[in-house]
Amino acid sequence: MRDELSEEPGHAPHPAAAAVAHRTPSAPSSSRMCAAYLAGIVQLLDAQRREAALREALDLPSIAVALADPRLGSSRDQVMRWCQEWIRPPGAERDAHGLDYEHLARNIAERVAQAAEPDGVPMRALRRLQLRRHARTAPRGFRARHAADLSPRESEAFDMCTALTEAARRWYARNACHDPTVQANLARLAVLR
Repeated sequence: MRDELSEEPGHAPHPAAAAVAHRTPSAPSSSRMCAAYLAGIVQLLDAQRREAALREALDLPSIAVALADPRLGSSRDQVMRWCQEWIRPPGAERDAHGLDYEHLARNIAERVAQAAEPDGVPMRALRRLQLRRHARTAPRGFRARHAADLSPRESEAFDMCTALTEAARRWYARNACHDPTVQANLARLAVLR
């Protein structure tokens, strides 16, 4: 980037222009594809399709690990480390809704280990993420509610989905939105047909 003032003989580049040329973007990006995927899980929960929501939510750790890899690969070990790092918010014993993160993390780890594909590219999960870029965004204020009359199995599925979507949101906001590999992979998925 050249400053117009620097073209004159004997003039140094304008200091503000030099600072702008070397500045990295500090504002986080957002991904409509990721947001639509997470909103889709919440919509499934709201429609009381908890098993379908859980299937999609259990893919979130594999998707996150793959997006952070230049080759879009993931392994069960990486997926398990992602779960350990992101599912439980820092310092949370229980949240305001009474979620027991210790119990949830164990159950999620078991389910993710069963659902995770062996080492390689989680093609099915990434394809579902990619297809969500065409989905309508959920209206503002849209939030699945936990019904008191759920069976223990339904309640556990709801809590797992909630913990995984919150973990994915934390991961994206604190890490992925600033990670050039994740952003490049999201862009790559957006243009692949």
